[in-house]
Amino acid sequence: MSQQIFAQIPKRVDGATKHEYVINNFKTESGVTLPQAHIIYGTYGHLNAAHDNVVLLPSHYMANYHGYEWLIGPGKALDTTKLFLVATELFGNGRSSSPSNTPEPFHGPRFPIMTIRDNVAAVHQLLTHELKITHLRALIGFSMGAQQAFQWAVSYPTFADRIVATSGTAKTYPHGVVRLEGQIAALTADDAFQNGDYKTPPKRGFEAFAVVWAGWLYSQEWWRKELWRANAPAGTTFEQVLDNYRTHFIPGADANDLILQMRTWEHHDVGATPGFGGDVEKALRSIKVPFLYMPSETDLYFPLGDARYEAAFMPNVLFKPIPSLWGHTAGAASNPADAKFLNENIEEFLGLNPSNK
Repeated sequence: MSQQIFAQIPKRVDGATKHEYVINNFKTESGVTLPQAHIIYGTYGHLNAAHDNVVLLPSHYMANYHGYEWLIGPGKALDTTKLFLVATELFGNGRSSSPSNTPEPFHGPRFPIMTIRDNVAAVHQLLTHELKITHLRALIGFSMGAQQAFQWAVSYPTFADRIVATSGTAKTYPHGVVRLEGQIAALTADDAFQNGDYKTPPKRGFEAFAVVWAGWLYSQEWWRKELWRANAPAGTTFEQVLDNYRTHFIPGADANDLILQMRTWEHHDVGATPGFGGDVEKALRSIKVPFLYMPSETDLYFPLGDARYEAAFMPNVLFKPIPSLWGHTAGAASNPADAKFLNENIEEFLGLNPSNK
């Protein structure tokens, strides 16, 4: 998530540079062609002469390119004195091409559904055409970034040396679609939504959406043990926590953007990649590179059982669940223990900083 209320928020990493790449006449899987597809991305470190020190960090739901800074910097898995990090932003986040920033005839609810494969294809073009990068040292993705990691492994099976996915699966299964549809229903039930052609933001819809989302974000035990107290101001009550979600969740977001990215999430299925005939198990078996699969043990978005099912078909997988009560957010280091577990295991798997051992 782009906004983890009362979660650990890492200090902003210095040295990130913002860029924009434009693809003309970008054809989506839905058959719609966008006259221009804009991709916002950030870079850290320097690309070496051989162009072989690159790590790709594809963003997650409504996030910007700063969403992986829990992995970046001294004492963490990714050393920007040695590596060139490319952190891309998903279509629909309000900065890359989105319903809110695209002119007619594709503004607002008329913006086409963008799949994870659309996002991956666009970033592949960004890397190969704009940056002249034809191979990655590694690819690391959390949540919808993990969905992209799986799609990269299937669509471009030798493009990266190693791949890491945290808190995300290779397909959105029916229970996940039900969850997302519930959140869309909460957002769109506001009369102000006007089928996406709202004149003012649907405030009541936003609040309902946020409360529904909050119920899935962390584990039941996280709530029972009141682990939100770890980062909340002294004296904070449960009622204040809930109200904070209701009124301050993903501030400044546009309703159509939120829905577009939920539709992207819903449609994710590596089995639908051309050549696999809808068979997710066949697609998983096709993954060639070493793959570190790190679901959260208490994730309600991407349940551990779904991850175990998928890992059984992956030929070169290291399956390492995150032992956490922090639900989905564990995969983005929302607390110090999970940050330590993620950084240590990802660094060891990637082997990018041998001098730190």
